Amino acid sequence: MNETIQKKVEMWLTGNYDTTTKEAIKKLQHENPDELTEAFYQNLEFGTGGLRGIMGVGTNRMNKYTVGMATQGYVNYLKSVFGEVKVAIAHDCRNNSRFFAETAANVFAANGAKVYLFEDLRPTPELSFAIRTLGCQGGVVCTASHNPKEYNGYKAYWNDGSQLVPPHDKNVIAEVDKIASVDDVKWSGGEQNITIIGKEMDEQYIQMVKGLSVYPEVIGKHKDLKIVYTSIHGTGIKLVPTVLERFGFTNVHIVKEQMIPDGNFPTVIYPNPEESEAMSLGLKLAAEIDADILCGTDPDADRIAIGIKDDKGNWVLMNGNQTAALAFNYLTEARKAKGIAQPNDMVITTIVTTPMIDEIAKGNNVSCYRVLTGFKWIAELIREKEGKENYIIGGEESFGLMIGDKIRDKDGISAVALLCEMAAYEKEKGRSLYEKMIDLYVQYGFYKEHLISITKKGMDGQQQIAAMMEGYRKNPPTHINGQEVVTLSDFQLQVSTHLKTGEQTKLTLPKSNVLQFVLADKTVIAARPSGTEPKIKFYFSVNDKLEKAADFDKVNASLDEKIKAVIKDMNSNGI
Repeated sequence: MNETIQKKVEMWLTGNYDTTTKEAIKKLQHENPDELTEAFYQNLEFGTGGLRGIMGVGTNRMNKYTVGMATQGYVNYLKSVFGEVKVAIAHDCRNNSRFFAETAANVFAANGAKVYLFEDLRPTPELSFAIRTLGCQGGVVCTASHNPKEYNGYKAYWNDGSQLVPPHDKNVIAEVDKIASVDDVKWSGGEQNITIIGKEMDEQYIQMVKGLSVYPEVIGKHKDLKIVYTSIHGTGIKLVPTVLERFGFTNVHIVKEQMIPDGNFPTVIYPNPEESEAMSLGLKLAAEIDADILCGTDPDADRIAIGIKDDKGNWVLMNGNQTAALAFNYLTEARKAKGIAQPNDMVITTIVTTPMIDEIAKGNNVSCYRVLTGFKWIAELIREKEGKENYIIGGEESFGLMIGDKIRDKDGISAVALLCEMAAYEKEKGRSLYEKMIDLYVQYGFYKEHLISITKKGMDGQQQIAAMMEGYRKNPPTHINGQEVVTLSDFQLQVSTHLKTGEQTKLTLPKSNVLQFVLADKTVIAARPSGTEPKIKFYFSVNDKLEKAADFDKVNASLDEKIKAVIKDMNSNGI
């Protein structure tokens, strides 16, 4: 253990830390010095979204002290901007989430902030809604989203209910970095500033979601639509069943094995609805009852996954791009059919989400904008366009949708309701959702996407990821899978380069460590380090024409082979 790490350990052993923490450190010293090094080799970074990490003792772990110091820095900044401060605080089902939420609430309150603390676990989107409804200047939700059970996190929000964007994100980080010791934190003394909230806010949120419905009369005709829902042991169980009931659905089946909130997530390895393993119990129940749609949300209920039955009777999970395409199409198409579409309607997606959304928007005469990955950027654009354009829906490939402008973060609760309404809408037309998806491919082109995530853990993981990105920047490939690389867009340098001519175009989006290659055949490949996990992600999008539904299997197989060939070529050439 180097001297810097040793000094940090000694500081925790001799400073104002509780006895349990000190005993845990001593135990690691004797039994697992490598783990002790991991726990102290760096400070858990307060990134642009907040904190996320493994729970435990140490500066590089989620615990009372890292949460308290982060909160002190955050409230210092809020007070410097607003003077008087109100915040809302929520938490999910994870182990220690309530403790971390109460810790944050106490620190905010001790610093004179008015705190609205939810009585019990609540979905992340309700926190965003509460910030806006209560006129707060900020907020926090304690969650690690879909990460494994060892993790927890702390998402910080601004006064519009979105996560932090420039300049506030960097300014908050600077204030957090100034908190050098637990002695700089006001831990208690303001308990009278804490108000517990719950049912009344639930009701306001439910009414907001109900107001998003486009075709309630269609639900009336198909109220017995067979819906299977799983909360994967998370917070969605608090609101999804009630929201579906308020929409008018009467035939909802909950996956019982996963309905009890539990931070140990006993039925899954990863509580992530993107994973077929996490949705397997839902798929089993959907097949047993011959359901119309399966919906699942992650632990904090901001992500949504759906399952549908294909033309061969097999239950399949839609990927995030397909779910987004179906949702964007429904809201734009249905609004137009209902006669409520506005000339200034707009939709927003991200630079790594399927190009099919642009085609759907164009086909429905709706403006489509692309922003950086993350719903805070969607929220920022809504702010910029407010009063000029009418926001309908936003979403990205990572299983997130944000419907309507009353919240400013992704919302799995409203997404479940609207996607079930969409299933009823298609059933009214005599179509399954699977058939609708294929119809969209025929209409707009068959776009197929694939994602690869490479995890690089430990002290040198970040350096390895940084080296990979630098290699792509300095030596971009000229050909991939026999296709010329036409353009390289570097969102960190904010420039797009035509590789053959050298001509450069300025990119107007904020700086972000993302590289995007566009090939001659319109294949799109993007590389992006994750902002919340020790991963680098590669996004692949290929497309072809689908002349008729009967050709689906053939074209689908062809696009699969194309993606495999692109990946194989990149691997073999060290790209």
